[in-house]
Amino acid sequence: MIIYNVTLSVDEPVHQEWLEWMKQVHIPDVMATGLFLDSRIVRVLGEEEGGVTYAVQYTCADMATYERYRDEHAPRLQAETQKHYGGRFAAFRTLLEVLHTA
Repeated sequence: MIIYNVTLSVDEPVHQEWLEWMKQVHIPDVMATGLFLDSRIVRVLGEEEGGVTYAVQYTCADMATYERYRDEHAPRLQAETQKHYGGRFAAFRTLLEVLHTA
């Protein structure tokens, strides 16, 4: 399994609005692609300077499925996020391979 992890630092004044938009609009749109098995939002705990940090994680079956998402859906969905919150967040993306679960 592959976890597509997006870590975001969201400007303090808009973080609550952003969080609701993610839960009600963006994540349902990502999940509607049918390529991910589940998703979660976690808040990164610790000292924050000017923003609130979150990690949004999506699990998919394999790398080919992630690549299909990246090629066919990610540009449109990322553009929507930029349209709504451009300049008010910074993001970086990582891929994680699940090696073991208990």
